[in-house]
Amino acid sequence: MERIQYPNLQETLYYEVMDNGLQVYVLPKPGFSKTYATFSTKYGSIDNHFRVEGQEEVKVPDGIAHFLEHKMFEEPEGDIFATFSSQGASANAFTSFDQTVYLFSATEQIDANLETLINFVQHPYFTDQNVEKEKGIIGQEIQMYQDNPDWRVYFGLIEALYKVHPVRIDIAGTVESIGTITKETLYKCYHTFYHPSNMLLFIVGGVEPEHVFKLVRDNQAKKSFEPQGNIERLFDEEPSEVAEPRKVAKLAVSMPKCLFGFKETELGLTGEALVRRDLTTKLMLDLLFGSSTSLYQKLYDEELISDSFGYEYNSNPNYAFSAIGGDTKDPDLLLQRIREEVDKIREKGFTASDFERLRKKKIGGYLRMLNSPENIAHEFTRYKFRDSDLFAVLPLYEAITLDEVNERLRSHIDWSKLAVSIVVSPS
Repeated sequence: MERIQYPNLQETLYYEVMDNGLQVYVLPKPGFSKTYATFSTKYGSIDNHFRVEGQEEVKVPDGIAHFLEHKMFEEPEGDIFATFSSQGASANAFTSFDQTVYLFSATEQIDANLETLINFVQHPYFTDQNVEKEKGIIGQEIQMYQDNPDWRVYFGLIEALYKVHPVRIDIAGTVESIGTITKETLYKCYHTFYHPSNMLLFIVGGVEPEHVFKLVRDNQAKKSFEPQGNIERLFDEEPSEVAEPRKVAKLAVSMPKCLFGFKETELGLTGEALVRRDLTTKLMLDLLFGSSTSLYQKLYDEELISDSFGYEYNSNPNYAFSAIGGDTKDPDLLLQRIREEVDKIREKGFTASDFERLRKKKIGGYLRMLNSPENIAHEFTRYKFRDSDLFAVLPLYEAITLDEVNERLRSHIDWSKLAVSIVVSPS
């Protein structure tokens, strides 16, 4: 067991790699009554084409990572949610572009819940019958999202930005793609991506690290896993230009929805470099579009935006993009006004006083986040899967300069890399 201390944050993290390659991290929070645990695999919706070292390359149907997540909760003796509930725990799971996470939150029976979490994720149960049944359930979920304007405008933007990269595909896939999933394909993906060497277990809360590590060691010692080589994720080359500058969908909405974003073309960053760009870009977007900025106030006063207006930056070593917007009465006028105002700001750059004020606010938000077991768990795994460290964010915030943020403004807000997604009423 290794101990990693972060004196500036008054945190001590404990770490061990099991004999089978499973990474286990424990962050004790003395005095906290809640314990939160995540069991995560570095496997998401974009991982549909891959090769395991020493094996042939494999292409699988879109949506299979999400499908697999659904099926993992089914056991021969019944639904695993009932087991967690009987042990006083709340359990859940989610699939994103690049990871799948299983989790529980509890204030009692922590050992039993931790054993349950590990055991059900490491015990797949797929049959021809339960796979066919799931296709109907997920098919309904896909249709539900197709009728959701917020979902449609968001994925419409990603489809407009990307031509071939699988990030453009709905995380759940399509009714057609999931229709081709078989139990054999599920087992293939499971044994590839749910191997302990591709997974991370994180526990945060009122726990004793030694006790937790002994429990996990004993649990894993009862199971056998064949050694597995590295997983190579295969992607077709993505053009630098956007796939479609403007994409319009028609759904029943009381007011049009408009999202626009910029496609990142410098890819391949990992570790600290990736995190630094991520933080710098988010600082830049806050300085441009935050609710206290003059641009936001101008757009709000002109009634071109409402409280629904927001923005995000989504980054990974092999894709990255921003998404900005919300409800608006006039998408075209909104885009025109934003372009006019942003070009003015790009010329002069942000002020030192605004930058320092916002950086302090960001650091404050980061420190408050460290009081939330849920946020720590999810952010820790996300950072770790990008070869970086959640607890190294504070010195990065302190190192970022105003010049860097102004440079991000000029490099990321590139109108030749702009795509727009709009949802309007058919009438």
